[in-house]
Amino acid sequence: MTYATVMVSLALDQSNEARLQVAGELAERFEAAIVGVAAARFAPPLYFTDGAEAQGLIDEGEASIKRRLAGLEAQFRAATKNRGGLAEWRSAQDFPTRFVLAQARCADIVVSGGQSPAFSDAFALASPKDLVMQLGRPLLAVPDRTNWLDLRSVLVAWKDTPEARRAVADALPMLRKARDVTIVEVPEPDDDRSRVMAGVTDVAAWLARHGVTAAARASEAARNEPAAVQLEKVAGDVGAGLIVAGAYGHSRFRELVLGGVTQYLVTQSTRCVLLSH
Repeated sequence: MTYATVMVSLALDQSNEARLQVAGELAERFEAAIVGVAAARFAPPLYFTDGAEAQGLIDEGEASIKRRLAGLEAQFRAATKNRGGLAEWRSAQDFPTRFVLAQARCADIVVSGGQSPAFSDAFALASPKDLVMQLGRPLLAVPDRTNWLDLRSVLVAWKDTPEARRAVADALPMLRKARDVTIVEVPEPDDDRSRVMAGVTDVAAWLARHGVTAAARASEAARNEPAAVQLEKVAGDVGAGLIVAGAYGHSRFRELVLGGVTQYLVTQSTRCVLLSH
């Protein structure tokens, strides 16, 4: 398995430099094509008017969106002009999430920004929280301050769920290029530690058969500390530049209300995060 096509989702009202840098590096590492995508729609005003005045507002708004999308294309072209391989641009006046989801059919992995506000503008932003649920592809969320794709140390956040299994499989091309890989499970306070260690050891053995040497680890259970905080501590201990995790192991409603690892990873993590659902 490899990544033959890397897709990068650009946003109108967010910084795109970091995601373009990481997507370009990813395409170079795997000699992959890179496809830039962006979309936005004119948000009609909350007040009402009619006739020529209304049509004028619509025309002006759509023209502004067209200009801004052209600006994103220019940014994409500038970022990819000196990189080898195919570079392709796709954009539309459409809802961003819907457009990116449709285009993802031609990608092996989608790169997005790490900023994901609680209430995002559906007319201007394809939120990673929405993308990861429906992509059918791994999503690489890149924080704005990231300068490069650091694969010297990769942390696999394990939980024995279909989402985590899919994430590890989706991350295999990167794991093969990593210098150090650590698999960690953050157990619940009442979990059997021997059972937890047996699980992460199985994953390490599976990775070994795919040419990846990984260390297995179980975090110490802490009753008053959220799993996301414990995971961040382990990531700091191993110097992880990338975290691999399954998305929304619990219901998304529960994660939004109570918080959770996925919620943390797409809103607060300072590291690149590969998520699969």
